[in-house]
Amino acid sequence: MLDPGPSSIPVPRDQTPHAVVIGSGFGGLAAAIRLGAKGYRVTVLEKLDQPGGRAYVHKQDGFSFDAGPTIVTAPYLFEELWKLCGKRMSDDVTLKPMSPFYRIRFDDGTFFDYSDDRDAVLDQIAKFCPSDVPAYDRFMAASHEIFKVGFEQLGDQPFSRFTDMLKIAPAMLKLESYRSVYGLVAKHFKDPKLRQVFSFHPLLIGGNPFMSSSVYCLITYLEKQWGVHSAMGGTGALVTGLAKLIAGQGNEIRYRQSVRRILVENGTARGVELADGELIKADIVVSNADSASTYRYLLPPETRKRWTDAKIEKSRYSMSLFVWYFGTKRRYEDVKHHTILLGPRYRELISDIFGRKVLADDFSLYLHRPTATDPSLAPQGCDTFYVLSPVPNLLGNIDWTTKAESYRASIAKMLGETVLPDLENQVVSSKITTPLDFQDRLSSFRGAAFGLEPVLWQSAWFRPHNQSEEVKNLFLVGAGTHPGAGLPGVLSSARVLDSLVPPADSLVTS
Repeated sequence: MLDPGPSSIPVPRDQTPHAVVIGSGFGGLAAAIRLGAKGYRVTVLEKLDQPGGRAYVHKQDGFSFDAGPTIVTAPYLFEELWKLCGKRMSDDVTLKPMSPFYRIRFDDGTFFDYSDDRDAVLDQIAKFCPSDVPAYDRFMAASHEIFKVGFEQLGDQPFSRFTDMLKIAPAMLKLESYRSVYGLVAKHFKDPKLRQVFSFHPLLIGGNPFMSSSVYCLITYLEKQWGVHSAMGGTGALVTGLAKLIAGQGNEIRYRQSVRRILVENGTARGVELADGELIKADIVVSNADSASTYRYLLPPETRKRWTDAKIEKSRYSMSLFVWYFGTKRRYEDVKHHTILLGPRYRELISDIFGRKVLADDFSLYLHRPTATDPSLAPQGCDTFYVLSPVPNLLGNIDWTTKAESYRASIAKMLGETVLPDLENQVVSSKITTPLDFQDRLSSFRGAAFGLEPVLWQSAWFRPHNQSEEVKNLFLVGAGTHPGAGLPGVLSSARVLDSLVPPADSLVTS
């Protein structure tokens, strides 16, 4: 009989190369699954008492509140993770397409139902500005060209060398990436309201439409390509499904485990130390924690040459968020699943948030009503909501310990006067999140809700790399690394690891 060779002898589980993942946001969960599929023994360390990170689920008074991401695009990125485990996503999670994607309501009460139905969109454009009707096809063609390069070709590719940027520079120039999102939209549309409709998307990933590169116009085509979906059971159903896949691989998520520091020996990550002093050895470490906090607080200064304290301090960070979760004892059947309520000011309000960093008296809001699609997320006859207001990060001089309730009341008053009549008398459950929660609970530097601001000089190679340029065997996933925030971005950041992390068996045999 032929000798089958050493490769056929199974490696004992405790000798399998070990990967530690810090944080169980979508980036960390996806990374854990991909590492498990590569043969690693994986331990996910989560600071909170359940998985999800920004996608945490608050359960209160019979209501289920998704804390963070509620818009699912590019669902194939989720489906890939189930396939890696030999399973089907549809067995665990049901995604329902949204129509319209969003209702965008202007301060004067007019609204635009944004969807992938070209004829319906053209009809609405005609109501606002008939001469802008031809602009839609031109803008979508431009968005498609950006999508083909920015998402399909580059979204899951590592930018480990500056030459990687030089290679794509001609294509980026041709696609006018030097323009802002608003600038490219304004090139096509003349009507002020339509310019808002087609330029707000960067706000969903922490960007300023007047500063974010027009590369982010790819989001418009991405939504058209795959639609906008919501998970039945809430976004938390996706988190639960991913955690189940990790367990099915024989790996684990440990909760209430706060990481104090990443252990570095001779320039190589060797594991982590927990807040309680426990040392966990690892062959590789993947941080799904905020990238600025990873470098500033988890790595000692002597290990860092690029991401020094000074560079971290002077980098630009996204805005933060004020989020009010509330349940009502009645249903508001006229309110869509996703509603964007634009205030009386657009450019000026965004300047207050990103530039002046002051809390304005007016606001633009994102209102999420998941019970429009899934009534099970609230008691019978009730509605579950959250309303999100972009606000300055903690560089703004705002005392949220005293300001939070009055700001909530102002938002409630505005909603009660517009889309949710008699709101204050209908609320039976209430919870708020401020920038302080992003800093203290989610370890986000300066309370920024989306990490580094997505501007051109903080994109691709200029962002913290997926394979750390500071420490060997340290990798980064999530909103703070390439390609950036948003579910497609953080899932793609884990996808990048496929080309960076060697299979586990290569470490055993090397």
